[in-house]
Amino acid sequence: MMDALLNALPHAFAPSSLLAVLIGTIAGLLVGALPGLTVTTGLAVLIPLTFGMDPLFALGMMAGMYNGGSYGGAIPAILLRVPGTPASVATLMDGYEMTKQGKAAYALQVAVVSGVIGSVLSALALIGLAPLLVKLSLMFGPAEYFWVAILGLATVASLLGDDLLKGLMAAFIGLLIGTMGTDLATGTERYTFGRLEFAEGMDIVVLLTALFAIPPVIQMIETAGHKGMSKELLNLRKQGSVLKDWRRFLPIWMRSSVIGIIIGILPGAGGSMSCYLAYNDAKQRSKDPDSFGKGNPDGVAASECGNGADNAASLIPALSLGIPGSGVAAVILGGLLVHGLRPGPQLFTEHPDVVYGFMLQMLISAVLLYFVGGLAATRIFGQVLRLPHVVLAPLILMFVAIGVYAVNNSTFDLYLLLGIGLIAYVMERLDYPSPPIILGVILGPIAEGQLSLALTISGGHPLALIASPMSMIVVTLTVLILAMPIWGMWKKRSRAAV
Repeated sequence: MMDALLNALPHAFAPSSLLAVLIGTIAGLLVGALPGLTVTTGLAVLIPLTFGMDPLFALGMMAGMYNGGSYGGAIPAILLRVPGTPASVATLMDGYEMTKQGKAAYALQVAVVSGVIGSVLSALALIGLAPLLVKLSLMFGPAEYFWVAILGLATVASLLGDDLLKGLMAAFIGLLIGTMGTDLATGTERYTFGRLEFAEGMDIVVLLTALFAIPPVIQMIETAGHKGMSKELLNLRKQGSVLKDWRRFLPIWMRSSVIGIIIGILPGAGGSMSCYLAYNDAKQRSKDPDSFGKGNPDGVAASECGNGADNAASLIPALSLGIPGSGVAAVILGGLLVHGLRPGPQLFTEHPDVVYGFMLQMLISAVLLYFVGGLAATRIFGQVLRLPHVVLAPLILMFVAIGVYAVNNSTFDLYLLLGIGLIAYVMERLDYPSPPIILGVILGPIAEGQLSLALTISGGHPLALIASPMSMIVVTLTVLILAMPIWGMWKKRSRAAV
């Protein structure tokens, strides 16, 4: 591990790599600061633009956008009471109250420092834990990997949606899309509808962009206004120093980081859960819990630190096992596939410089965020909030169309982008989660291939799938994960009946 990490250092700290991280961090701040857009959307737009680039340069931009967008969402949450990203919802509870008290600059400073600390500790956890998880995964055979893929699908489908059934249906749609193309075992074409473009399956770039970039743009068009944010709220002056108050925030940062890292490792939990749990923990342990929601900076610190700590941690199971810990990690998995990098243990053996370089880039981007995302950058990106949606929407659509077309130089991809994007918008309005679809596309073929291999090795005996203790453990976890929301719904209905 140490040898691979040392060998990756020159690649991660190369001028081109640092430039990529800087570009990604700035772009992430911009995306996160725009209400309606998320880090997932930004990455979905970024991935097609990186097609043909050096993998480490592309991953550097993704790392920067991930950490930058995580903090960027706090800007409109604090200034406008509008969460820039779903994970910044808890931040607005105290952040906006501080703005009304004339402490917007201090609130933003608390947010960026807390986010940086959480992101740095999360990146260190990624560097330390991912290789260990890879060693554990080497004990897995085809049967175990099949159940791990099923576990990933079950976990994400049940945790990323309010409705378990809708989550499972979204995952099933992803599994169907994953079967498109030529079956490697038999050579038979499946669900290609006679189109040569589908011979190798659904293009992951088009699918990612359509699912995560088009629906938010349509929503922006629906609510398009001709006025942006008022100038008065953007009068940001330096107020106090968070670093001088470190003794006050240190316990909150430590506890929130631990919470965020644990939630990040759990597949499907996502940043929204980590920021809420960190916020609730800070409130419960506070000597003055009634002050939370009324402008207490501890609430901002806990929320943003937990949010930042979730980032790199969600990549631990993604890089080592191919099971993302969040929707953003799922999109990054798609980005790895676009550049010919298959997540899993083989990634650490076949491309050690790239994977360890990427983990170092997550650490670099977290540190860089402190300098780029300071008060000066906050002032600049705060001004972007004054742009009306009627201007932003067509600009985003233009970049999306250019990026998708550049992948294959195909107008068919543009029609596919529009069609899938409209379907994704309808599904979003009906509260169907999109991340399980991507996970179905990524994990479905893995599960199918490993199942075929396991049955071939065992001579077609299905009991071989549950013959090992590791398989039984993963199966039990899958059943428990699916049973927990069902149990919750049953208890809720039982109480309602009484």
